[in-house]
Amino acid sequence: MGRVWFRFYAELNDFLPPELRSRSFSYEYNGQPTVKDAIESLGVPHVEVELIIANGESVDFSYRLRDGDRIAVYPVFESLDVHEILRIRRTPLRKLAFACDAHLGKLARLLRLLGFDTFHVPGISDAELIELSKAGRIILTRDRQLLKHGGVTHGYWVRSTVPLEQAQEVVRRFDLRAQIAPFTRCLACNGPLRPLPKEEALPKVPPKVREWCEEFLVCTDCGRIFWPGTHYPKLASLVQVLKEAQTNAGKHGPKP
Repeated sequence: MGRVWFRFYAELNDFLPPELRSRSFSYEYNGQPTVKDAIESLGVPHVEVELIIANGESVDFSYRLRDGDRIAVYPVFESLDVHEILRIRRTPLRKLAFACDAHLGKLARLLRLLGFDTFHVPGISDAELIELSKAGRIILTRDRQLLKHGGVTHGYWVRSTVPLEQAQEVVRRFDLRAQIAPFTRCLACNGPLRPLPKEEALPKVPPKVREWCEEFLVCTDCGRIFWPGTHYPKLASLVQVLKEAQTNAGKHGPKP
């Protein structure tokens, strides 16, 4: 039997029991497990990990534990460039394309409202989500077990159960505030929106809209036409609330 010492940082502590959070603790093992096996046995999905330091050196998930190791485990860094010491994956964990599981449809719509490429279809299976992860999308889910699947390369466990708070959480977690581009994606299908000349839009919109509206957008995928109707002020207010989420809460990052 061997023993190593672990320390998890920042939001990775959300996965640990209270007595192990934000402190060094011992971990006993048999055989020669990889550091990935040990991390996930402690409840932390591997896709939430960006950097592992073993005895002062960056290692990847295949590193095998050795008696006496001291291991620090970090989540995504948002204000520090760790590219030169990154050993876990060739490209950073953070991507600007998401895939929401079947239960996060409202979150998907809010992220689309902000302009982020967010795939979601009702009833999507875990197998389909895993394939989307392999293609570079970050899986957003409340299912921790899904994120522990060996085929998942990008993923994030959404902590909140409230859609607006979930969207705020994602904006903060992935440092997205500066990249918000509202009203550039279709809320229904996720397709990009483009301006539609008034003369092309008029034959396809309700008569009352033709009387006052001058600006239209069309989805390049499904063909839906959008205009600033009575619902627009509410959506604009939502965008503002989501923009302010990071300013009010600050950035997440590794804590000493």
